[in-house]
Amino acid sequence: MAMDESNGRPLSAVCVFCGSSPGTDPAYVEAARRFGDLLGRTGRTLVYGGGKVGMMGEVADAVLAAGSRVIGVIPRAMVVRELAHPGASEMRIVETMHQRKALMSDLSDAFVALPGGIGTMEELFEVWTWAQLGVHDKPVGLLDAGGFFLPLIAFLDGMVTRGFLRAEVREILIVDTDPARLLARMATHVPAYQPQWMDERQT
Repeated sequence: MAMDESNGRPLSAVCVFCGSSPGTDPAYVEAARRFGDLLGRTGRTLVYGGGKVGMMGEVADAVLAAGSRVIGVIPRAMVVRELAHPGASEMRIVETMHQRKALMSDLSDAFVALPGGIGTMEELFEVWTWAQLGVHDKPVGLLDAGGFFLPLIAFLDGMVTRGFLRAEVREILIVDTDPARLLARMATHVPAYQPQWMDERQT
């Protein structure tokens, strides 16, 4: 079971959200490769959307090259279009995007978003919202590369100042530019925010 050097919570399986395109800045692909290599070298399993292209393919290739496992979760329609990674250790086939996200969550100990498009953002905000509601207590992080997430971070901080996002909820989201430091912070992070209007019967 993988554990970072700070002896925090085990993060044996990390779910990564990222783009199916490589983006325009080589820093994005490099970040995917570095993060995948780190997951692989530390014996962690990658859980991701199952694709072989773009950022998704890069992070999966790096995990596999470093000798660890890759679990893809992909809708059947995308398999038919030959977008599934052929080298994945395990490929879970689902029927809908809703099933995909639920299974990825169930299989993972933590969530990290790398640069990507609106699908990446939707996945990130959903698991973050689930943490706010108390559906799970798994850490949620952003690995910034090439300043990609700086406008989003500024927007989120603006939501705090304008009264639409509580500061404690904002702090659930851990942001870093260094893969190892991000995982270490996520492993030891204890959110200040605790859901106050939901109990186990409502999650």
